[in-house]
Amino acid sequence: MWAPLHAVGPFDPGAWRLYPSFLSGWLLVLGLYLWAVGPGRRLVPGSAPVPGRQVASFLAGMGLLLVALQGPLHDLSDTYLFSAHMLQHLLVTLPAPPLLLYGTPQWLARPLLRIPVVGGALRRLTHPLVAFLLNHAVWAFWHVPGPYDLMMRHHDVHVVVHLLILATGLLLWWPVAGPLPDLRRLSLPLQMVYLFVAGIPMMLVAAFITLSESVLYPWYQLAPRTFGLDPLDDQRLGGVLMWVPGTLALWVGIAVLFARWLREERRFDRAAPGSLAAAA
Repeated sequence: MWAPLHAVGPFDPGAWRLYPSFLSGWLLVLGLYLWAVGPGRRLVPGSAPVPGRQVASFLAGMGLLLVALQGPLHDLSDTYLFSAHMLQHLLVTLPAPPLLLYGTPQWLARPLLRIPVVGGALRRLTHPLVAFLLNHAVWAFWHVPGPYDLMMRHHDVHVVVHLLILATGLLLWWPVAGPLPDLRRLSLPLQMVYLFVAGIPMMLVAAFITLSESVLYPWYQLAPRTFGLDPLDDQRLGGVLMWVPGTLALWVGIAVLFARWLREERRFDRAAPGSLAAAA
């Protein structure tokens, strides 16, 4: 159980508290990745040097997880502000997963398919419809007031929810940014449609939170007021964060896919028989 809210003091933005339960797993994943793309690469058949931009992408994703789940934002979201919690969840769900997936080389992920249970699960769970439904079911359920309050009052449940949000975020982005092309079942135009549709359930949850006339999440009502926000304004700000930046992150993904699609179309046109580029 968490400590009672009335026992906490004002928020200290300069405090960086580290939580071993997260940090140990984070360091393990980071260390294994750096070893695998570095000295351990020679042990993997068919491996190739990993471009710097891919390594940078993975490190950026890990950095976002560290910012979201440690230090001031973690304390602010767990005790003081619902809006900070929404920002935390958005970082874990939207920018971090595609950065991690893009940063994972194909040769590093492919051995997973050879493990019968893991390979079978990946093939099923990364299907676009399954990934879409799982991600939004987890997101919607844990923002219902009852389950949300349960999550906030029990640390172990909260840890599991963060793992679920990250895992289903990775699944949501897999059909777009997954490291194994044979598990991406959508063409580039359909990937753009997929991301557009993916924003609709999040917008509905955000609208429910933003337009509510009463406080839905009593966990924060007894906390010291932070940044001058009362509980209802804080709740509405959290809904707006989910609505606007959350949707914007998906539109950034759509823009990246559109640019890639244009490049491929131009490359195809230049290579087509009878085109001016081919004739030259």
